[in-house]
Amino acid sequence: MKFSIIVPVYNRSEEINEFLNSLKNQTDKDFEVIIMEGTCVDTCKSVVENYSNSLNIKYFEENTGRSTRRNHGMAYASGDYFLLFDSDCIIPPHYISVVRDSLSKNYLDCFGGPDNADDTFSTLQLAINYSMTSIMTTGGIRGGRKKMKNFMPRAFNMGFSKEVFEKTNGYREMIGEDVDLSMRIKEAGFSVGLISNAYVFHKRRISLNGFFKQVNTFGKARILLSSLHPGSFKIMHLLPSCFFLGNVFLLLLSIIFCNALFLLPLLIYVLLIFCESLIKNKNINIALLSIVTSYFQLFGYGIGYLDEFFTRRASKKNAESLYRQ
Repeated sequence: MKFSIIVPVYNRSEEINEFLNSLKNQTDKDFEVIIMEGTCVDTCKSVVENYSNSLNIKYFEENTGRSTRRNHGMAYASGDYFLLFDSDCIIPPHYISVVRDSLSKNYLDCFGGPDNADDTFSTLQLAINYSMTSIMTTGGIRGGRKKMKNFMPRAFNMGFSKEVFEKTNGYREMIGEDVDLSMRIKEAGFSVGLISNAYVFHKRRISLNGFFKQVNTFGKARILLSSLHPGSFKIMHLLPSCFFLGNVFLLLLSIIFCNALFLLPLLIYVLLIFCESLIKNKNINIALLSIVTSYFQLFGYGIGYLDEFFTRRASKKNAESLYRQ
């Protein structure tokens, strides 16, 4: 089995340097790397060239969308199994070895792995990692749970065979493109699963504003995904919006009746987040910031979902894009 690693990048030369350095340190070096960069100012071409002697690496630049670049990268690849990452990931040294061993014992046409936090991450990055992986906030849907019946691989840590790519035509230019592809792979009858030990260190957004915008887009994408894949809707998709509306409702009750007891459920939830993060990260500052990032995560997703539910603005825009494809 020959692996081809495909990474889209845009104005992220510093990130791609960390990413490639982590690939250089893999214990299993039997793979090729294909960097697909969008036309930008902060080009990473010179960074990629620095690794030409230590990695089997190819670089392409084109003025296309992220999904299109991923697809073109797979078309250029010589491997028979593709590994997809985001440029803000750091790959643990054992990753390729773990995936190869797992697929040789229990082959999957498509797999996904969890995201984790590295010791070098900032306090904010560790808090964001908590809010995106905790059962308290996302229910562990991003690979935190080892047994997940309906696990959906995400493009920051995802792999599938060349046959899958040829049958599905890869990613579509839309929001939620990785979940859309995972759904289409399942609908096509391919095997999909989680390799729990194939985790990556995902740095994510490094500002609260950027993080809010990202999860807000996730909320909007869920409406589009539900329309494209009837039957994919789950009650849990409503939870962030219910959480947002519940917070507003309890706050209004406490103001109208001048009674802080209405805020008690929120206080209990905040304490649970704090305690879980403290146990996990063993740092009070991270635990306190985890409360903030958890609210950003839930409010951002919930507001995005509600906005898209009532306006359909993103869905109309993506429908036009899909029609052109």
